[in-house]
Amino acid sequence: MREYTNYRTGDIDSKLRIARFRPLDVMVTGVTGAGKSTTLNSFFQKQVAKVGDGVAPETMELTSYQLNDVFRLWDTPGLGDGVEEDKIHSKRLIDLLYKTYSLDNKTYGFIDMVVVVIEGSNRDMGTTYKLLNEVIVPNIQGDRILVVINQADVAMKGRNWDSNGNLPNETLREFLEEKALSIQKRVKEATGVSIRKPIYYSAENNYNIEKLFDFIIDNMPLQRRNLLLK
Repeated sequence: MREYTNYRTGDIDSKLRIARFRPLDVMVTGVTGAGKSTTLNSFFQKQVAKVGDGVAPETMELTSYQLNDVFRLWDTPGLGDGVEEDKIHSKRLIDLLYKTYSLDNKTYGFIDMVVVVIEGSNRDMGTTYKLLNEVIVPNIQGDRILVVINQADVAMKGRNWDSNGNLPNETLREFLEEKALSIQKRVKEATGVSIRKPIYYSAENNYNIEKLFDFIIDNMPLQRRNLLLK
């Protein structure tokens, strides 16, 4: 398996020197079952975040994982566990987005980017749009939001996934490309925010993880994050 602890650290470091902060803090969020913890584990190529079995959510608290000196990831509880639970989880996410630090008598947001994980089968897009529209979009700049599609291997209920080559066949690739464009359009319609075209991957099968890394690194902010007014 690919070792990612040193992947493109020079590129990250160069951008952080321009932005004048360190490390890059990325919040990973999504609905319950989207595969946030599995995604984090794929970054580290080992289990650092416990993955839930069945439909029971595993991540209930906010936990950070430092990949190296320049890259830190924050695991968060997913929405979709019930009305009251979602209220609690939403507050935790918003509180994290308003965690601050001060420099030169100015206050900045601690979280630099948000990665919203969507499951490949898109079973709960309503909750995903609620997460984006009510929690993420009002509390962090749109150009710091990345949407990604996990579970590419089951996007067509497991059909057209080449298990021998560990990749989608042409039919599934075309389906995933269309899905990415559709999600980009639907997020714009639902939230008013223009996002970059999502990339797709499978954390479970370790497929396209390098592309996921590139997506984050290539779209890193080059300045500290100013807080939005609530």
